[in-house]
Amino acid sequence: MKWNKYFVIPLVLLPVWFVIYHNLQPMTDWLVDTQLALTLGGHFTEALRFFVFEFPKVMLLLMLIIFFVGIIRTYFTPERTRKALEGKRTFTGNVMAATLGIITPFCSCSAIPLFLGFVESGVPLGVTFSFLIAAPMINEVAIILLYGMFGWKVAVIYVGTGLIIAILAGWVIGLLKLEKWVEPWVYQTQMGESDLEDEKLSFSNRINQGVQAIKEIVGTVWIYVALGIAVGAGAHGYVPEDFMAALMGKSVWYSVPLSILIGIPLYSNAAGIVPVVAVLIEKGASLGTALAFMMAVIGLSLPEMVILRKVLKLPLIFVFIGIVGAGIMIVGYLFNYIF
Repeated sequence: MKWNKYFVIPLVLLPVWFVIYHNLQPMTDWLVDTQLALTLGGHFTEALRFFVFEFPKVMLLLMLIIFFVGIIRTYFTPERTRKALEGKRTFTGNVMAATLGIITPFCSCSAIPLFLGFVESGVPLGVTFSFLIAAPMINEVAIILLYGMFGWKVAVIYVGTGLIIAILAGWVIGLLKLEKWVEPWVYQTQMGESDLEDEKLSFSNRINQGVQAIKEIVGTVWIYVALGIAVGAGAHGYVPEDFMAALMGKSVWYSVPLSILIGIPLYSNAAGIVPVVAVLIEKGASLGTALAFMMAVIGLSLPEMVILRKVLKLPLIFVFIGIVGAGIMIVGYLFNYIF
């Protein structure tokens, strides 16, 4: 096996990453309290402390995990995913599609070509929707941020409930036989064989892809991370402790549907919304309500609905929003009850 720079980079940087990550809190306190000498406990001081600590922590987690996910993704191209789902029917296909949605590259801009490719390959409509729901809602950025800010239990809860929503929503859409509400031109489209057919990659090339994934993904989402954490830092420092409890607390019966209605028209990705959700919970919002808000923002974003309108008629889009929204609402109430 040839040892080149793509092997050396992770071997050299991993120990450095480990030391920095596990010393962020004392470094933050040293900068804010000693070097800047800000008023201890002041609103601005605590807001700045939140940002200085959370931003590098999140970015370090992103770079580490995206590197390994970038390697894994070289084994799961959109073309291979499409072929894997060909011929899959009913519930089994929904489970497989939702699971593949987690690890396959996907964003709103690729919704139409993926949808066309699935339909042309004979993938059932419900199975296609399971993939389209899971891919943006459960991605490595969401999982990393949730793990970094809430711990592994909340991250696992989010992944599990997101999968259940994607599987059941797609299954129900499949049972309803709603193909009549897909634009007619979709079924007349022939995608042909993709030019992205899998190529045989050496492991060094796969490591190279992991490094490239860091450059591309982190280079795209860092601004959302910064903005989201900045908003969260402001709320952390200035929002009264009982404000969110009164609006999104467990005792407020309408908090879950209200959070979903607020979340749907908003546009953000996991990088921008998770830090805000972290502060909502810190300020008194219940876990179920906060997760419902996050799922609505990521899984039912208005820009994605606008894009999907090119291939789906409005009745199917409304059915999609209604079914997924109902699933998110159930999850919100369930976790408010449990936690």
